[in-house]
Amino acid sequence: MAHAALPGIGPVHPERRTVPVARDHTGMTKNADRKAAADGRWQGAVRDSRIVLATVTTGVVNAVTFLFLGKVFSSVITGNLVLLGVSVTTHSSSEALHSGVGLAAYAAGVAGGAPLAARGNDHGTTWPRSITATLAAELCVLAAFCVGWELSDGRPRGAAQLVLLVLLAGAMGMQSAAIRRLGQMSSTYLTSTLTGVVAALTTGTRPDAIGRSLGALAAMFAGALAGGLLATKAYAWLPVMILLPLGLVIAGSVAWARNGERHRRG
Repeated sequence: MAHAALPGIGPVHPERRTVPVARDHTGMTKNADRKAAADGRWQGAVRDSRIVLATVTTGVVNAVTFLFLGKVFSSVITGNLVLLGVSVTTHSSSEALHSGVGLAAYAAGVAGGAPLAARGNDHGTTWPRSITATLAAELCVLAAFCVGWELSDGRPRGAAQLVLLVLLAGAMGMQSAAIRRLGQMSSTYLTSTLTGVVAALTTGTRPDAIGRSLGALAAMFAGALAGGLLATKAYAWLPVMILLPLGLVIAGSVAWARNGERHRRG
């Protein structure tokens, strides 16, 4: 169709209007949600692996306290309460002393570790920095135990035995307070963990974080086995088994935090 022409102007074209193209952001939102979900699962898996690794140290430590520090536990407080009660009926002053000291030291460790673990404003993160700080403090306490263990040639007696028990039970209290900051999780007492796994198997349900639960149970057993063997057969190497798992947790947490900071800045 020809358009009319005005003198000196040329043909007149009808006004051309630009029609805005609607953009569908649904696909972009779904991709972002999937990425966020994948990141959350990955961070949860990393967190769970740290908890399992810390549980290895727990197994080693409990084996040592039971075998060489008075037949008590450093983190299984239910067992120590039973031993304390039994000591009254058997009139065993040694059993009462060691179980009582273990209970008191564990409580002191929790009292010292809980405020440290609660610090900071990164409460919404998968692994707050305050947890790493608390575990680092625990590592220092465990290092002090290792010095005393070596000085006693792996066979502490008398007051030295009680001092080493205080250090180990206090360290386990600190670790319990740190991991508790993450929610209903534990690397030092696993009664509820085992209960959840067995209940799920018998009722046909799938418990939350079944991998972490099974890993922690296996880690406790493996740690106790390794701790018992080293303490009885090669006591000089026991500090390696106590410090290495927790040291790896701390080093990995620090490296992860620094890497996250670089990504945010970049």
